[in-house]
Amino acid sequence: MEDKMPMEEAPRVELVFDDGHIEAMEEFLSPEELYQDLILRVRKYHPSDDISLIEKAYHVAHDAHKGQVRKSGEPYIIHPLCVAIILADLELDKETIVAGLLHDVVEDTIMTDEEIRKEFGDDVALIVDGVTKLGRLTYNGDKLEFQAENLRKMFLAMAKDIRVIMVKLADRLHNMRTLKHMKPEKQLEIARETLDIYAPIAQRLGISKLKVELDDLSLKYLEPEVYYDLVDKISVRKSVREKYVQNIVDEVSVHIKAAGIEAEIDGRVKHFFSIYKKMINQDKTLEQIYDLFAVRIIVDSVKDCYAALGVIHEIYKPIPGRFKDYIAMPKPNMYQSLHTTLIGPTGQPFEIQIRTYEMHRTAEYGIAAHWKYKEASDGKHVSEQEAEKLSWLRQILEWQRDMSDNKEFMNILKSDLDLFSDSVYCFTPTGDVKNLPVGSNTIDFAYSIHSAVGNRMIGARVNGKLVTIDYIIQNGDRIEVLTSQNSKGPSRDWLNIVKSTQAKSKISQWFKNEFKEENIVKGKEMLLSYCKTRSHDVQALMKPEYMKPIMEKYGFKDWESVCAAVGHGGLKEGQIINKMQELYDKDHAKLITNEEVLQNLAEANKDKLPNVKAKGGIVVEGIHDVAVRFSKCCSPIPGDEIVGFVTRGRGVSIHRTDCVNILNLSDIDRDRLIEAEWQKTAAKTDERYMADINLYSNNRNGLLADITKALTERNVNITSMNVRTSKQGTATISLSFEISNKEELISIIDRLRSIEDVIDIERTMG
Repeated sequence: MEDKMPMEEAPRVELVFDDGHIEAMEEFLSPEELYQDLILRVRKYHPSDDISLIEKAYHVAHDAHKGQVRKSGEPYIIHPLCVAIILADLELDKETIVAGLLHDVVEDTIMTDEEIRKEFGDDVALIVDGVTKLGRLTYNGDKLEFQAENLRKMFLAMAKDIRVIMVKLADRLHNMRTLKHMKPEKQLEIARETLDIYAPIAQRLGISKLKVELDDLSLKYLEPEVYYDLVDKISVRKSVREKYVQNIVDEVSVHIKAAGIEAEIDGRVKHFFSIYKKMINQDKTLEQIYDLFAVRIIVDSVKDCYAALGVIHEIYKPIPGRFKDYIAMPKPNMYQSLHTTLIGPTGQPFEIQIRTYEMHRTAEYGIAAHWKYKEASDGKHVSEQEAEKLSWLRQILEWQRDMSDNKEFMNILKSDLDLFSDSVYCFTPTGDVKNLPVGSNTIDFAYSIHSAVGNRMIGARVNGKLVTIDYIIQNGDRIEVLTSQNSKGPSRDWLNIVKSTQAKSKISQWFKNEFKEENIVKGKEMLLSYCKTRSHDVQALMKPEYMKPIMEKYGFKDWESVCAAVGHGGLKEGQIINKMQELYDKDHAKLITNEEVLQNLAEANKDKLPNVKAKGGIVVEGIHDVAVRFSKCCSPIPGDEIVGFVTRGRGVSIHRTDCVNILNLSDIDRDRLIEAEWQKTAAKTDERYMADINLYSNNRNGLLADITKALTERNVNITSMNVRTSKQGTATISLSFEISNKEELISIIDRLRSIEDVIDIERTMG
């Protein structure tokens, strides 16, 4: 710059507290003065003297925004300069400062991402691009509360580099400082968004320096009467309160020094929003809120923290239940401190916070206090040891992304689960947030809105641009589905490219309904082909007496529905034909089948096998004194249609007639089948049978608890449980439990189907 001020004469940008009213002083300074102030702040903490990148960014931003003004009438360049100053106050690296200066140039000027990458490098380009994308997010405060939570998740999920969020928070803070220049309705909208989205993110990142000011400024515009009432009431006895706090500080200082502890001690009135929340949550007036004050003791070591606590508790009487040790048990956002509430000299409660200098820095700056991109004093990158520490920090940050409280954080910590690894967040045109599996495309998005939207889909726009329907959705995309009443419906190819279970299910359902006639023809052909390849007599089997039991078994009203189910893959043709063949054989078989074989088997094994022909209420026709056992591959229970299979040397094994092993028998082995049935008293005995099922569900917290509760309510004894989850968020739960008959099993399955997120249940087969 041609008319730079001498650096040592640069004015400082401070906050002016006019009766508690937060006002930004930077609007009274010129861009050149603000720039000089920025450089002073950076040089105060940054070890490198090379500020050429920042200087270059300032000139580029100054030229790019030339002629642009803000609502206040000041040059637009004031805003990015103030954002950069806020970032410098957080002591962030030069790349972040540069990104703060340039964060609006792509959005508001003709400069492109490629130009920024070429001039300032990949890091700066990545941050600017991320801030630009986050700037497109909008929040409707009238929506349900979960929308705010989804947006907070999206911010964290979208930011490949956490510095993106740092710049965005600084951007929002300066906008809040100058919000008075906006229209009243816009003030309310921005303040609500700040309180619901930005302040909680600052809190999660542990940056109380930003969080406190964002809270107070939001309160000022959302509840102006409450805010100014607090300002007035707190300022009325300001001098009295200051004297009271100073007396405590002086008294504490004397005792701490006498104990040989080096410490920095100060006192303060808690910020307005904190007081307001206490008044609301505790339903109290300002006069009833006693702990308006906090005294902070900052020492050199953890040992000194606890020593200072002992000194304090000797001077003042602590209030029971109001001591919190955040040093031994830090908050999820890394906050550490000792908190104790005490009774003051006049009987008025006050709080003391004790922490080390390092803890204090973390409390004020959060994740920025340990930033991985900071350079060492030699200008090189951080040491390997520091990098390892920051790797842990990033992991903790990932774990806490979805945390609403410490208990939830610990649950996730224990399960070692990253909640965002399998999710992508995007927007509908109206601003609603959709959560889909990673890898989802616009078809998945369409079906997440409604099956009718997906079925009529002909294309999509993403962020205003036409894309192919297999476009993979990225975090933050705003998607508009193009539909047509003339659409012929989904393509079968869609089943191979959609990611979500919901989309696959809805597409499959459409084909079942839309192509029933085609499926009927296809199903009949498949049944006929199966009969031919296995030498079944089609004419003999396709009779009402064999078709009706099939329709009843699978719940169909007519034979065409059975054929349609076979045609679209819902039933296997082998299941149908083999069952019909069994019915036919039962009508035409001799009373005693394979009697000679069975008698020989009984004779050979009469000394080895017990006489259990009626084990579990089973009667096998035509045999005596031959061992009967249940097959483990299909676990038959009273009420199942069963058949016996003559084994070699192990008696007769009992199978369900729809058992895969029975359905796949060769013609030779099929001759070894023998009729078997349950005794009429089998279902009434106290004997228990093993049932095995697979339950398919969308995975969620509390699913297993709901399942076990449903079974416990019915006094079901669970013998085993195995859970497998997929990357798509689907859980497969294999359950084994004891029951008395099929009627009880059906009742249990119906109860399990009623559980939220359960997709399907099936009995397991061999």
